[in-house]
Amino acid sequence: MMFPNPEPPPETVSINKAINTQEVAVKEKHARTCILGTHHEKGAQTFWSVVNRLPLSSNAVLCWKFCHVFHKLLRDGHPNVLKDSLRYRNELSDMSRMWGHLSEGYGQLCSIYLKLLRTKMEYHTKNPRFPGNLQMSDCQLDEAGESDVNNFFQLTVEMFDYLECELNLFQTVFNSLDMSRSVSVTAAGQCRLAPLIQVILDCSHLYDYTVKLLFKLHSCLPADTLQGHRDRFMEQFTKLKDLFYRSSNLQYFKRLIQIPQLPENPPNFLRASALSEHISPVVVIPAEASSPDSEPVLEKDDLMDMDASQQSQRVVLQLKGHVSELEAELAEQQHLRQQAADDCEFLRAELDELRRQREDTEKAQRSLSEIERKAQANEQRYSKLKEKYSELVQNHADLLRKNAEVTKQVSMARQAQVDLEREKKELEDSLERISDQGQRKTQEQLEVLESLKQELATSQRELQVLQGSLETSAQSEANWAAQFAELEKERDSLVSGAAHREEELSALRKELQDTQLKLASTEESMCQLAKDQRKMLLVGSRKAAEQVIQDALNQLEEPPLISCAGSADHLLSTVTSISSCIEQLDKSWSQYLACPEDISGLLHSITLLAHLTSDAIAHGATTCLKAPPEPADSLTEACKQYGRETLAYLASLEEEGSLENADSTAMRNCLSKIKAIGEELLPRGLDIKQEELGDLVDKEMAATSAAIETATARIEEMLSKSRAGDTGVKLEVNERILGCCTSLMQAIQVLIVASKDLQREIVESGRGTASPKEFYAKNSRWTEGLISASKAVGWGATVMVDAADLVVQGRGKFEELMVCSHEIAASTTQLVAASKVKADKDSPNLAQLQQASRGVNQATAGVVASTISGKSQIEETDNMDFSSMTLTQIKRQEMDSQVRVLELENELQKERQKLGELRKKHYELAGVAEGWEEGKLTPRMGTNPQQGGEAVWPGPSPRME
Repeated sequence: MMFPNPEPPPETVSINKAINTQEVAVKEKHARTCILGTHHEKGAQTFWSVVNRLPLSSNAVLCWKFCHVFHKLLRDGHPNVLKDSLRYRNELSDMSRMWGHLSEGYGQLCSIYLKLLRTKMEYHTKNPRFPGNLQMSDCQLDEAGESDVNNFFQLTVEMFDYLECELNLFQTVFNSLDMSRSVSVTAAGQCRLAPLIQVILDCSHLYDYTVKLLFKLHSCLPADTLQGHRDRFMEQFTKLKDLFYRSSNLQYFKRLIQIPQLPENPPNFLRASALSEHISPVVVIPAEASSPDSEPVLEKDDLMDMDASQQSQRVVLQLKGHVSELEAELAEQQHLRQQAADDCEFLRAELDELRRQREDTEKAQRSLSEIERKAQANEQRYSKLKEKYSELVQNHADLLRKNAEVTKQVSMARQAQVDLEREKKELEDSLERISDQGQRKTQEQLEVLESLKQELATSQRELQVLQGSLETSAQSEANWAAQFAELEKERDSLVSGAAHREEELSALRKELQDTQLKLASTEESMCQLAKDQRKMLLVGSRKAAEQVIQDALNQLEEPPLISCAGSADHLLSTVTSISSCIEQLDKSWSQYLACPEDISGLLHSITLLAHLTSDAIAHGATTCLKAPPEPADSLTEACKQYGRETLAYLASLEEEGSLENADSTAMRNCLSKIKAIGEELLPRGLDIKQEELGDLVDKEMAATSAAIETATARIEEMLSKSRAGDTGVKLEVNERILGCCTSLMQAIQVLIVASKDLQREIVESGRGTASPKEFYAKNSRWTEGLISASKAVGWGATVMVDAADLVVQGRGKFEELMVCSHEIAASTTQLVAASKVKADKDSPNLAQLQQASRGVNQATAGVVASTISGKSQIEETDNMDFSSMTLTQIKRQEMDSQVRVLELENELQKERQKLGELRKKHYELAGVAEGWEEGKLTPRMGTNPQQGGEAVWPGPSPRME
């Protein structure tokens, strides 16, 4: 018996009808049913249970319509829709990345829409006071920020991000449409444009709240702090205005929504009264167009207010509409039934085909098992034949070896027989020659006997001689046989020696292979050892760097730092060096990962980073002593945070992984905070009456020139006195030092002339129709910098001449002269920097000024070098002789030396404390003399040159000791 399937709930049917693969807009009645379903069940469990069964990852149109319906639910559905949907955030992100790989069709649209939905969910999760439709009053908006400017600041940033995603989807949809045709009247165009109604509703509220929050922030924070907010608002205002205008011209939106138009110009946030001019944009949805396909719903209260005729007509119309809809659903159900029947027939055919294939497979398996049995029997027969064949091959090989040995022996015997026959033939030939010779001589003897009988005795003796030669020939034949036997023995010994040499060669080859294997293993162990040593060096360097930084962090609150005082420019210089070091460390780390053998650069960068970080923390701690309480606390916390981030960064270098394990972004952010606080603590300039600035610049430059000329004259006078009263090494040292001082004064004079020319060029090019005095008064901070630098140069020249005079007289210290040289070089550098702030970078006078500055630096180096050389010539080094001292005397001397070292260290500590107090007092007096603000030790900072203003130096900048 067949039981009918239970009828699915209306919400499920509406979800399936709203989210389908047809490229048409979602019907309003289906979306409204989904929204009402969330309110009935107080959540979105049914919605997600249906959506999870849909192939969203395989059909872009289906995914696009899902995003539209889900957007409506987030806006108008039950508040629990957001809670029930949070668990699917990761799936939405994965689907967004997947669709983002498609560049055509709905792929990019789905990716951007999914990102927008993810952003909307995160925004409402962080800000639960905002409802899904973003409709709030001004009081509710104030409560959302909890009357805290920090909360309003963060809330504005999040709204910017939210609105950016909305505008991105808006722009992408318009870019995907062919605006040259009437796409808004086609089904495909309406499918893409339909979700923009929700986007327009969101954008209108976000724009209104952003404007109100920016006015509120400008009433609490400086305008410069909110420059980034204003720039971002201007960019989004331009986009939103253009998109609203383009949307209002589309025929599709004209009957569904009334889009507001933004003002021609954006609000002026720098004027507080502009808030009253702001008009909140209101999106109007006409009542007759809000639900064009919605089902008519009968309300009991309305029917009671109508007359009977109107009620009957409306009921008839409603029933007709309901009947039409039921007929459409019946036709659709019949179509689905027919489709299911076709699918059933197709599945039956496939089932029959699978049964036939199964029967064929069983037959094939049976035949395969029979073939396997036969193959096994053949394999056994083959194995037996293989054994027989192996035995025959082995016997054949043995016979071949024996045959080869016999053949070799036969060939050797034949060769020996041939040699014997050859030698025997040689012996027979020699015997035959001897016989012929004897016969010839016998014939001669017979002839001689007949003619000369008296020579008979002689012939007989000759006969005896011939017999002796015959015996000798027999003996030689025996000797030849003995030699042949010896040759055979020698040949046998050579064969055995060759076999012995062959064995030795095999042993040597085996020994060579063993040696090569040992060498390869040794090389591998050496490589591993080198790698371990490099890793140990890296770990040791990292631990040492961490120890240095940890010591610096531990010393932030220690008493020795209380008597020290630092300056903000020291701190900023160290921060700049650290930034360069971090960049070099990142490069060295990437090079080390690519080539682990090259570790020197990485070790150097780690060590340098550790010491620079320690210096930065120390400078930050000492700078806090002269800073107001609030910046001092901020700077101390920033230094601690930077130290912790540096330790974390160094710890990440232990893992030999990808570059993501060692991220220096947190360190750079901390450095940016320290740099910002340091720039706030930099000294400010002088406060001089503007009408006196023009005359004062000329007076100070003239006074500086006069001071340099006076110093040069005094140096010439001291040189003349030294030549008259000194001799030997002292005269040589004085001449060298005073000559270098004269060269330094001449270089400074050239620098001052070049600075005057450059200032004259700056005034002529920048004053226009105004007078030079007016130009100086207009650029007062720059003028104050010139005045301060000129004073410092003149003062430095006077002090250096006094120090040189004392050194020549033998009552001064060489160190004072070197300090004065550095001081005057720093003052001239300050003058160069103050002069070229407003100069054109291509100006020839600027190039001449820079060349003169390099001359001053070279002359300063000459003064320092000559001073050091003269000191080494004059001071005598006592050569200590310990050869005659006993153990007790040496111990006594050692204890005395330790006592003297402790005394000198104590004096050095006291002098450093005194130097810190003197510098602190110097800045206090300079502040009183030059009009700094009362109650602040840190002088007023001028405009940052990098921001387009002038740089101001209140006096000689302190140097690193």
